Amino acid sequence: MQYYESKFGPNMVRSMIPKMKATAMEHGIRMEYGGYVGNTFDSHRLIWKAREVGGSELQDKVIEQLFHAYFVDNESLGERAVLEGCAARAGLPSQSSMGDFLADDSDKSGTEEVQREMQDYGRAYQCTGVPMFIVDGKAKLNGAQEPDAFLRVFGQL
Repeated sequence: MQYYESKFGPNMVRSMIPKMKATAMEHGIRMEYGGYVGNTFDSHRLIWKAREVGGSELQDKVIEQLFHAYFVDNESLGERAVLEGCAARAGLPSQSSMGDFLADDSDKSGTEEVQREMQDYGRAYQCTGVPMFIVDGKAKLNGAQEPDAFLRVFGQL
């Protein structure tokens, strides 16, 4: 919680977190905020790898597993074992090959691509955090948003 308080301020967190938990619960998701927030670069490489291997469908499955690991199971997305488990549950190739991909410091697959994407989006949209939604390449929504915010944007496009 300390990370969120330092980023958003204690007052915002006191109102934001309960609202997000309630919204998640409405959809059957028991969201917690006990996971360690650390370096998530390898999780972004894993997301890149999923798209390379199985397209957007597999990429979505990996992202869903990562969200579940962090928000529900309170696991650290900076731990390779957690990432390997997410990859396996999403249906990526065997856990050992994912472990090799993540552990092999000479395998830089996805590194340049993820760094370039971060730089490109950072410059184009002043992206400094997640979630951030870009709608039709024109409208930007930062942070968790109510459905009405998306409807307003859709109506303007």
